[in-house]
Amino acid sequence: MFENITFANPIFLWGLLIIPAAIAWYVIRHKKQEASVRYSDTTGFDELPKSWRVYARHLLFALQMAALALLLVAMARPQSSSTSQKSNIEGIDIILAQDISGSMLARDFKPDRLEASKKVAADFVEGRPGDRMGLVVFAGESFTQVPLTTDHGVMLNMLKELKSGMIDDGTAIGDGLATAINRLKDSEAVSKVIILLTDGMNNSGSVDPYTAAEMAKIFGIRVYTIGVGSYGTAPFPVQTIFGTQYQQMKVEIDERLLQAIASSSGGKYFRATSNQKLDEIYAEIDKLERSKIEVMEFKRLHEEFYPLVAWAIVLLLLEFILRRTVFRTISE
Repeated sequence: MFENITFANPIFLWGLLIIPAAIAWYVIRHKKQEASVRYSDTTGFDELPKSWRVYARHLLFALQMAALALLLVAMARPQSSSTSQKSNIEGIDIILAQDISGSMLARDFKPDRLEASKKVAADFVEGRPGDRMGLVVFAGESFTQVPLTTDHGVMLNMLKELKSGMIDDGTAIGDGLATAINRLKDSEAVSKVIILLTDGMNNSGSVDPYTAAEMAKIFGIRVYTIGVGSYGTAPFPVQTIFGTQYQQMKVEIDERLLQAIASSSGGKYFRATSNQKLDEIYAEIDKLERSKIEVMEFKRLHEEFYPLVAWAIVLLLLEFILRRTVFRTISE
């Protein structure tokens, strides 16, 4: 009944807090106003029956409070809506292939490459509620963290939990790409996309990256590749007897390989050298892979406060009539 109800001025709903305060005040006031009679002996009054008016007199206050509640809700302007929509959507299935190797902890990004990539990927997922998403992670090997799903809450939670060290270290770009392709090859979506993010050179795994790129082309999967890392050197984590230390090391990204993968599949290669640049890259991919939607939408809002005002007036009139008739007091 209340599924499609919204309020134009919801701040007035806070006024409902007045009602319990008024009830408390009413109870306290009436306890202090018990009638008393000065008489030498009140024994004769003990057996007198109480009139129904003694109990029903609180009805007047209840009517006032009910009318006040109705008026406050009416002032918040409850509205219902009726919507008619016709749309034609071109679905897109997207797999994020995320490098989680040890080098992703390098701190040329803030706080490091992996955390920066996770944040931007999460924003990307949240901005595409109509698409199916999946997550593949790779380092020295690869596995599917989230199969294709429309449950973006799962995607966001799994992205948040990603950390380096979950699997053997290394950079198996071919394996990561092949695992992502395996998740998309049977998809019936009009558009199938892989976003592969890495910061290194292929140095492990069992699948040749160029072979995986040909597989993507055969299955009609477009691959966008992102090389993450600044130019020159960057502070990389190194394990020493004193714990993890950061040393300046040369940044090596196989850009030729990443460009070839993207080019052969009809995608595009990007180089991210900072957090801001990574944001811009995902924003560009977001624009390139937007669903085509043709929508004719009609939305009409209906004001629902009129009945509330009418009932409030009825209750106030009833309270006025009862106070002047049934519950009329001598002082009046």
